[in-house]
Amino acid sequence: MTTTTSTRAEADSVPRLVASPFLAQHLLLRPGRASGVRIPEARYEELATAVREGLPVPAWVADAAGQAWGMDVPACPAGDVLLVRERSAYGYARASWEINLGCDYDCDFCYLPDKVFAGLRWEGKQRLLRVMQKAGVLWLQITGGEALIDKQFAAAYVYAHQLGMMVQVSTNGSSLRKPPIRDLFARHRPYRLTVSVYGATAETYDRVTKNRGAFGRWITGLDAAREDGLPVRLNVIVSDDNAHEVDAMAALAASYGFHHEVFTNMSPTIDGGANPLASQSLADLKPRSVFTGCNAGRTFFHVNPHGVASVCKVGRDPNVNLVTEGVDALTRLGVIAESLQLRTGGCSGCTKVGACRTCRPLATSTRRRGTVESSTVNMEVTDHDSAHRNARPDVSARAGYHRPTSHRAGRRPARTAPSRDDRGRRVPDHRRPGHGR
Repeated sequence: MTTTTSTRAEADSVPRLVASPFLAQHLLLRPGRASGVRIPEARYEELATAVREGLPVPAWVADAAGQAWGMDVPACPAGDVLLVRERSAYGYARASWEINLGCDYDCDFCYLPDKVFAGLRWEGKQRLLRVMQKAGVLWLQITGGEALIDKQFAAAYVYAHQLGMMVQVSTNGSSLRKPPIRDLFARHRPYRLTVSVYGATAETYDRVTKNRGAFGRWITGLDAAREDGLPVRLNVIVSDDNAHEVDAMAALAASYGFHHEVFTNMSPTIDGGANPLASQSLADLKPRSVFTGCNAGRTFFHVNPHGVASVCKVGRDPNVNLVTEGVDALTRLGVIAESLQLRTGGCSGCTKVGACRTCRPLATSTRRRGTVESSTVNMEVTDHDSAHRNARPDVSARAGYHRPTSHRAGRRPARTAPSRDDRGRRVPDHRRPGHGR
């Protein structure tokens, strides 16, 4: 069976419905919606036949779409409204893609050591997305750097939709106010739009991002996203520079009615640099769950701007090149994932491995580069899977839905902003009164 679509009038049009295998299941999805309909394999085959042979949309599709999304499905050939994703022999369902590493912010805690604008040409991006489709990727997260400022973001975003992917975008929100972005998301709604929160006031936000006027542009973007009804989730990023506003940031998020989560634990840079760890607010660090493994490299993979795929954003070596090698290169990721889960270096023979809260790829990467002592790694870095653990919607027999929950309980005593010298630079803790890190 091959993926089938009809010819559409608009060059950038996308299917209104997508039928696709998902691991051992089959789903009927509507792009831009966080709910889906689980269908039997026989129904999936029926839809594939209808599209391939130009048959009308089955009546049950209209019924299911009406109940799940309040959507009217016209009486027309199935191929006019439906794309049927082919089965994949590779077993992947999710992926994240750094379309570019360039960014208009310069936060101290960023996991990117160098924010360089570089990557594939348009033909390479198209090839990469086709490879991901063939691999079975149904949920795709496009990130950066700052994804929305990439010159080819809009084209890549639309193309991913045309291939039948449910697209999540992670952004700092600096461009959400811009008319071209608003028009793009109005025409092709993202499955999810994840926006970072770096401060609750202009003074703090602009200082953290090192971008004067950034807070005002960000607020304007949030206003636009709310007005346009976009499915926004806010990630409140807590650092030593903005920890005094953590409650205010959570309140700001709540005032918009957007679901939000609070993140306090930083990771080293992708090349093992420890700089982000110095930006953590030690008073806000949260214990993580015991690491018991994850699906990185098995049902999920990450791709950098050059088309190089790795098991996740943390375990970047070894890797495979999807542009030069094609989809078959992914057959090696499972073995790579197994190798990265082995205890290495200081972890070998550790008697506390059953209670360890640090993922093996992160521990391996950090120790290989010798940038952070093991005690620091175990205390202060973020479980790499947190960035993509929610990369697909809840799916029920008819339609799933998300239940927003509070991720913060209680309040803290009021605190002041971190100390600064006469040039505006943050004063290290050991030079501040009352600190003894």
